[in-house]
Amino acid sequence: MAGGSTTTSAHAGSHGSSGGGDGASRRDFLALTGNALLAVGAGSVGYAFVDYMNPSADVLALASTEVDVSQVAPGMSITVTWRGKPVFIRHRTAEEIKAAETVNAKDLPDPAVDKDRVKKKELLVLVGVCTHLGCVPLGQKVGDLRGEFGGWFCPCHGSHYDTSGRIRKGPAPANLEVPAYDFVSDKVIRIG
Repeated sequence: MAGGSTTTSAHAGSHGSSGGGDGASRRDFLALTGNALLAVGAGSVGYAFVDYMNPSADVLALASTEVDVSQVAPGMSITVTWRGKPVFIRHRTAEEIKAAETVNAKDLPDPAVDKDRVKKKELLVLVGVCTHLGCVPLGQKVGDLRGEFGGWFCPCHGSHYDTSGRIRKGPAPANLEVPAYDFVSDKVIRIG
């Protein structure tokens, strides 16, 4: 009988140790599966949050605007709205272009060369907000004061801009901003 009991004990011991091994691998499998599900869930929540933070379609529509400039004759200006700001588009005359190009940029409060502010000499595109206190300068309408340099004049504090939108006189610290824009065609500008 002693031999039989030894066999039974050995058999029970080997069965018990393989059962313990199955328990450990089951725990590892469950832990791995749980962590994988946790990662997928976190990724889904993260994606949903990032997607929620993206701008909506109506906001994206305001991000850019297209303007047909084919009807803007030399000497005329139009104002369009982009991102809630006025944008001045002026079809400059040959005299306005010459006046802008002959200025020594080194003599300006905010040095800038005219050719760096335009993509086509005749069409100037500017954000129409005075760089002093955010007023909208005069100079877009026929009969408006255009200041001493023929561009725009901000009557609030007396800033004078030239035909390239550069500050020439007054308290404004910088030139009128040139927004990001491209020509979609010869007649259409996309702002933004």
